[in-house]
Amino acid sequence: MPPILDTDHMRRALGLAHAAAARGEVPVGAIVIRGEECLGEGSNSPIGDHDPTAHAEIIALRRAAERVNDYRLAGTTLYVTLEPCIMCAAAIVHARVARVVFGAWDPKAGGAGSVADVFRTPQLNHRVDVFGGVLAEECGQVLQRFFAERRA
Repeated sequence: MPPILDTDHMRRALGLAHAAAARGEVPVGAIVIRGEECLGEGSNSPIGDHDPTAHAEIIALRRAAERVNDYRLAGTTLYVTLEPCIMCAAAIVHARVARVVFGAWDPKAGGAGSVADVFRTPQLNHRVDVFGGVLAEECGQVLQRFFAERRA
């Protein structure tokens, strides 16, 4: 059986982003993987949940932590369709996630280099390997369509 690639996991996250869009939420999806096992997934839901912290990454991290009964998610990779914001990047560091793979860059709120780079803050005690641009065009198009429809 061939190994599952980063693009395969990102496609799963894209499916979650589409689900968020269908609910009227900004279309972002995220999954937490350890090995080949999905520990948690989430899609944006701050509007429906009346919760400013209900970003896809936070929901995926919470579900993964519940599943393994530990707030530390060592050895995991978080896949997310949009560059994490500063809040989510800080949560990823505190959860001890090993890798983040994201799709589209977020020039207005990105915490992985676009606005700030939380992952390279020298004072923080954990380092996360970050890879951006995986299926960037597909991830970006989902967001562009969503906002174009809202403006129309």
